[in-house]
Amino acid sequence: MIVNTIPEILERAKTVAVVGWSEKPERPSHWIAAYLEKAGYQVTRVNPGLASRGIAGVVAAIPQGVDVVDVFRSPEHVPAVVAEAIAAGAKVVWMQPGAENEEAAATARAAGLTALVGPCIYAEHRARAGKG
Repeated sequence: MIVNTIPEILERAKTVAVVGWSEKPERPSHWIAAYLEKAGYQVTRVNPGLASRGIAGVVAAIPQGVDVVDVFRSPEHVPAVVAEAIAAGAKVVWMQPGAENEEAAATARAAGLTALVGPCIYAEHRARAGKG
């Protein structure tokens, strides 16, 4: 899946890894993961601190692979997430607001991934679904 635009990504993607998922319902990573599932995506929650609770600890632990790695980590942690995404064969790295890291995005692009920096996947999906 080679994609360059947000509509293409949202249309073609089937699997999404939500990296930095929180078990706290008020956190955007929590409710956006639930929203994406309701929208029809296969969502895998990733948080190394919750691996003992059945949550994937790293992107590479997702057996079926992943199309989009949706990042909810602070910018200093994003380069490691991008390295995981590259190793796992992801197609897109989507850095949510607050997770922006242009250097990591350049690394992703150099490896052939599409890198989105700053837009919110939830807002973009809702806008295209006629709900925004």
